[in-house]
Amino acid sequence: MGEIFGRERRRKEGRTILMILLLGSIITFFLDAQFQFGYGLRSAIKVVLFIGMPWIMYWQVKSMDLFSVLRNDLGRSAFRKSVVLGLGVYVFLLVLYVLIKDFLDLGTIEEALQTGAMVNRDNFLFIALYIPLVNAFLEEFFFRGFGFLKLRASLGRGPAYLCSALLFSLYHVGIIDGWANPLITLLALLGLFISGLFFNFLNEKNGHIYNSYMVHMFANLAINTIGLQMFGFIHLPFLG
Repeated sequence: MGEIFGRERRRKEGRTILMILLLGSIITFFLDAQFQFGYGLRSAIKVVLFIGMPWIMYWQVKSMDLFSVLRNDLGRSAFRKSVVLGLGVYVFLLVLYVLIKDFLDLGTIEEALQTGAMVNRDNFLFIALYIPLVNAFLEEFFFRGFGFLKLRASLGRGPAYLCSALLFSLYHVGIIDGWANPLITLLALLGLFISGLFFNFLNEKNGHIYNSYMVHMFANLAINTIGLQMFGFIHLPFLG
């Protein structure tokens, strides 16, 4: 009887986690797609959604140790591996950009950022630091710590892998919509889904989010390098 009760309790916790993941993803999607809030307000709302909602559940469900995903030491060896992997991802994304840049219109992307996300040359340097350091952490805590590691403990490995990666991908639709033609956008979403699966894999063994956070930071730094080129802060000839 106790085992049956325990399984049912875990399933209920899993359903609650899924509901929070869906709610956070849907709200941020509509904020990015439909409303022209300033970047600061968008970020504050994301903090409330990605940290606040899981914390409310943790406060109500005492059996769930939410912040265990932050407590483990990365370790020197794992840290070095994550840095090397992150550098590899950084180089890969820049090479990928060079290969597909003819299919992208940086002017269109810049206009979409300015009108949709309120990102422009005046605030981009701050945002270029904020995204890899803070925003990447928020996404890793929400989609990998809460949305994968805790969901895996409730619903199992397969559903946690799929749901976390899928919602991580779809959550970006409102951000990248209008940046390129539909085929490139679809390929970008597929890449985000695969990245989500890979980030889950990085965290699964150690039970914390630091491995994927390191790699996520480098991925954001690659995108920000392109942004620095786009806004005229740097000029790297190979980026065009």
